[in-house]
Amino acid sequence: MSQSTPLRARAEIDLAALRANVRALRGRAPRAALMAVVKSDAYGHGMVPCAKAALEAGASWLGTATPQEALALRAAGIDARILCWLWTPGDPWREGIEADLDMSVSGLWALTEVTAAAREAGRPARIQLKADTGLGRNGCQPADWPELVAAALAAEAEGTVKVTGLWSHFACADEPGHPSIAAQLDVFREMLAYAEKEGIEPEVRHIANSPATLTLPEAHFDLVRTGIAMYGISPSPELGTHEELGLWPVMTLAASVALVKRVPAGHGVSYGHHYVTAGETTLGLIPLGYADGIPRHASGRGPVLVGGEWHRIAGRVAMDQFVVDLGGKKVQEGAEALLFGPGRRGEPTAEDWAEAAGTIAYEIVTRIGTRVPRVYLNEYSDE
Repeated sequence: MSQSTPLRARAEIDLAALRANVRALRGRAPRAALMAVVKSDAYGHGMVPCAKAALEAGASWLGTATPQEALALRAAGIDARILCWLWTPGDPWREGIEADLDMSVSGLWALTEVTAAAREAGRPARIQLKADTGLGRNGCQPADWPELVAAALAAEAEGTVKVTGLWSHFACADEPGHPSIAAQLDVFREMLAYAEKEGIEPEVRHIANSPATLTLPEAHFDLVRTGIAMYGISPSPELGTHEELGLWPVMTLAASVALVKRVPAGHGVSYGHHYVTAGETTLGLIPLGYADGIPRHASGRGPVLVGGEWHRIAGRVAMDQFVVDLGGKKVQEGAEALLFGPGRRGEPTAEDWAEAAGTIAYEIVTRIGTRVPRVYLNEYSDE
């Protein structure tokens, strides 16, 4: 996109980079199928375009958290396999069945609701049983696993469900060598063995998220689920930078400088005057704020590339804008301010913003709001 494009701000989404990341991740797990996780609007990148690009690059499954996300993919004409895992009582089970979703079941209440919906729909539901192997969130505890497996087998015999998968999720795969990793793998294998001994015949068994896909081949089983890595962001600094992992960030966040002005020494900047100019200087106004997803915790620290140089946020991030002290830099209104991107032009990365805000890069990209238009680059594959 040209720097002269008249947009207040924009998030450029490079779908060629996403496709390349998917191919690179498939290379890390060559014997497993790949699920492209597109929950939370594809981590802020745009669910439908990213899902289509991932499928073009060889993903064979899509993953969402909520059923509404999964149903939106179907409404967009996407007919790939979709696993949806965050169900609550009263959710649209029947719609999920009729949309051919694979639906995660972590307890008897969910199995009861999905079998009732299957009877109403007059067709079996595809379900995957989730095991809590140590994360302590969703999933069935080992002590309750025999009861859930028995109930699922009874529902299969009745013809109301088909168990298509057995799965779990790591707690600390982004911390190489953490003792919970091996412990969870052991529990997962035990729970798999029990379910299969009792008669469950899963199509896929899976536990590997992005960090496990990158570092734990023994955890790949039949399917790997790639989320943040697909968008070109390292799951954690301990695993290496995105360059070291062979990934390229997909999102570039940019804005047009809205105002440039000279101010005298001792001039307060933004709410609370937490920044006061040391001398006469030039301030640049960037029209993005915490309503757009810019973290207020990055006040005074968030980096921005303006005029070929890094500048830090001066003072507090406000709802719609923040200020940078340009010093003696000559910048015109309308100049491009790059908040983060791949780093190829010297701009900060999402990891730099995560460090500035005391958070993780997942949050930086996911929180960019809908007021920032997504501009898709390389929408059509050259393959």
